[in-house]
Amino acid sequence: MRKILLLLLCAAAPALAQSTLDTVRSRGYVQCGVNTGLAGFSQPDSKGVWRGIDVDVCRAVAAAVFGDATKVRYTPLTAQQRFTALQSGEVDILSRNTTWTITRDTGLGLNFVGVNYYDGQGFMVPKKLNVKSARQLNGATVCVQPGTTTELNLADYFRANRMSFKPVVIEKLEEVLNAYFAGRCDVFTTDHSGLVALRASRAQNPADHVILPEVISKEPLGPAVRHGDDRWFDIVKWSMFAMLEAEELGLASKNIGAQAKSANPSIQRFVGATGDIGRMLGVDNRWAFNIVKQVGNYAESFDANLEPLGFERGLNRLWTQGGLMYAPPIR
Repeated sequence: MRKILLLLLCAAAPALAQSTLDTVRSRGYVQCGVNTGLAGFSQPDSKGVWRGIDVDVCRAVAAAVFGDATKVRYTPLTAQQRFTALQSGEVDILSRNTTWTITRDTGLGLNFVGVNYYDGQGFMVPKKLNVKSARQLNGATVCVQPGTTTELNLADYFRANRMSFKPVVIEKLEEVLNAYFAGRCDVFTTDHSGLVALRASRAQNPADHVILPEVISKEPLGPAVRHGDDRWFDIVKWSMFAMLEAEELGLASKNIGAQAKSANPSIQRFVGATGDIGRMLGVDNRWAFNIVKQVGNYAESFDANLEPLGFERGLNRLWTQGGLMYAPPIR
């Protein structure tokens, strides 16, 4: 029995010694898996600086772990590459407009930490086709990316409505967009957020393209980490929640320094003035203060990255404003 116990302890020791947090700290930065380029979510700007609401999740984790939101490096991943990159340890976090499903949560060895954007799948068509509804798409040629819930939902929707379609399946976003804009397909389908972002940022004339009114699926998008490392799971999860809680508390990058002196017990806990919450996570007690000071709250991230593209908060408003965004209490 003692021999078996020793063998188990020896087997467990390397895993414990190589926790994600330990690896990240020894490396000196968070390795974040992001989209190859989706405006508003993750895309490098003209200076090569990555920006977007998914990027801000990674920056928040770096601020929590290092007290420095810049200590992140980004790995652009296609839809088909993303899960293997996380499973293999190539990235520490997958923050890439990825839908949380039961298959991915249980069958791929992943843990989704929460939802940072509530979405649904839609269709975009050239205005000149004069299509007003997805029900008019029988026989259409549809551009779609493989390895996505989009591909599965597309087939389900047409089957359920007894319509046919011809898929044009292309892995890389740039190539599938080129195919759509060149007229190789009648329709482009992806998450509604992607349609809004891509029409605004990639179409030569956005007014030439119409996003149809139908939303055919639930697409809760959020960051994921690997199964089996609860400490890292907690850090990423609460880093995202801190941005939501900050918005609810009225804490923002420009006022948190002054608000840290507030007598409000919730704010005192949030900024690390009372309690020992950071230590419970394995980070500094000012972890949440650093996130808001350096990255901002959820509204700041949304307004900076998505609002300029024409996005409305909708379901992504706080629960106090009729939306679905809700962070568990930080206490």
